[in-house]
Amino acid sequence: MEENSREHLDTDNEAGGEDALVGNVNKLMVTPPGYTGPPKKGHVIFDACFESGNLGRVDYISEFEFDLFIRPDTCNPRFRVWFNFTVENVRETQRVIFNIVNFSKTKSLYRDGMSPVVKSTSRPKWQRLPAKNVYYYRCPDHRRNYVMSFAFCFDREDDVYQFAYCYPYTYSRLQHYLASLERRNLDYLQREQLGLSVVSQCMFLHHMCFSACFFRCFCHFLLC
Repeated sequence: MEENSREHLDTDNEAGGEDALVGNVNKLMVTPPGYTGPPKKGHVIFDACFESGNLGRVDYISEFEFDLFIRPDTCNPRFRVWFNFTVENVRETQRVIFNIVNFSKTKSLYRDGMSPVVKSTSRPKWQRLPAKNVYYYRCPDHRRNYVMSFAFCFDREDDVYQFAYCYPYTYSRLQHYLASLERRNLDYLQREQLGLSVVSQCMFLHHMCFSACFFRCFCHFLLC
């Protein structure tokens, strides 16, 4: 039954292509196909509508497994690497496998011991998942594309869990840091706004001078 479901979903993905992933999932509750009853604990809710979030689609494979499709990079639809999403409405001791099925890279640090990071509302500090729970491999169910799978066991029902490719560093966090430097009135640092990007984010020119050295850094940051 699971194999048939995955074959059907993969056919749909081939027909729709990556262009179908036009936005992030927004409080998406994933239930078994054909289920029409009330929401239950364990019907996982996915969300990526926040700064640096990236998750475009979720396919239900079984109660314990989900295929996840990440959206491509803003400026190049061929590259798909970053993911960052939250999960809630879980059961205590619920075990799941998340498959990121549309990575664009054939080589990844996940093959050399790197692992995704996770935090939750009761444990807000990022932690890496155990490397033994992370797998990076070619998958025959997805046209032999590379897939990254990781297993996780939820231990607190009321927590919201967040998973990311690595430690997120958001546009807002960068702006707070740069603003803190500007408030210090450092003699060797000057900052001026050049204009706005196509998504209305500020583009800055930074001048940093140390003795006889002069460095000019053009910083252009976009929200994903």
